[in-house]
Amino acid sequence: MAGLKKELESRASELDSEIINTIYLGGGTPSVLLIDEQSDLLKTIRQNYSVSDDAEVTMEANPDDLSQAILSALREIGYNRLSMGVQSFSEADLKLMNRRHGVMQAVQSVKWARNAGFKNISIDLIYGLPNQTMEEWERNVRIAVELDVQHISAYNLTYHEGTVFYDQLKKGILHELPDELSLQQFELLIRILKEAGFEHYEISNFCKPGLYSQHNSSYWKNKKYLGIGPSAHSFDLVSRRWNVSSIEKYLHGIENNQSYSEAEILTEQDRYNDYIITGLRTIWGISETWIKTEFSEPYFIHFQEIRDKNLDSGHISFHSGTVCLSPEGLFISDRIIEDFMVISNHQ
Repeated sequence: MAGLKKELESRASELDSEIINTIYLGGGTPSVLLIDEQSDLLKTIRQNYSVSDDAEVTMEANPDDLSQAILSALREIGYNRLSMGVQSFSEADLKLMNRRHGVMQAVQSVKWARNAGFKNISIDLIYGLPNQTMEEWERNVRIAVELDVQHISAYNLTYHEGTVFYDQLKKGILHELPDELSLQQFELLIRILKEAGFEHYEISNFCKPGLYSQHNSSYWKNKKYLGIGPSAHSFDLVSRRWNVSSIEKYLHGIENNQSYSEAEILTEQDRYNDYIITGLRTIWGISETWIKTEFSEPYFIHFQEIRDKNLDSGHISFHSGTVCLSPEGLFISDRIIEDFMVISNHQ
């Protein structure tokens, strides 16, 4: 805690004239921090930074760390949005993913959050799980809708090296769901949530009208952000910075005024690719004018060539100078994003 507070204080000048519109405690499980510690952190932020009165203040939490008393206390110290790692409303899925909470606990946590005064509740769901049927996935989505949450993030299961799922896949214990079935689950998700009044504003994110995750939208809209703590990333429009992952090295650096982070200055190619990767994922898309004014001519020519190619195939739409994925393009978004990117430097 002392290390986090010291970093917050020492880096305040980086956002000297900026108004803070979002605060997000997440990555790992911040809900295991004591309420007094969290209150202290939020106070430190408000004392050292210009935080807007209506800032979105999100706590990331797992259902098993929550109770009615904890949620009421979180609301009282200033959190107004909750992001819960529910993952599934199936006991078998939760067991497979080695989650500590059960279905009833997840459902109860959402109800407790509402009772505590949270009017902006987000839950995470995962589809494409081994052996997951369309019926099981539909049941998951419908339970989420019935719980009347304001935001749903739904991710296709990916097998990252070093994870239990990856090891079990390699050993043949698990079998990856066919791409075709994952795609059908994604289509089902979009259809049910659209019928329930959700906006599909980013490939994996859905919200009730206007209730976008302002914090994540800052990443997608290419805005500055400051990350505090081990492994935290920061972006100031010209460079990226990341703190060491080792808590020991992080604290040693903080306490002894030594470096505890690395940084890289972004090249024009980095900045162009970042803009494509983040912008094309959202309903706000990418602006032709922005590309023309912010990047040199070779990038604009490349952009126009790829735009025309994808317009012909119906994978994107182009209105008022903005390129967005079409409904068909959504399902092959990775391929289209890669197409727009510049892999070898033009210069």
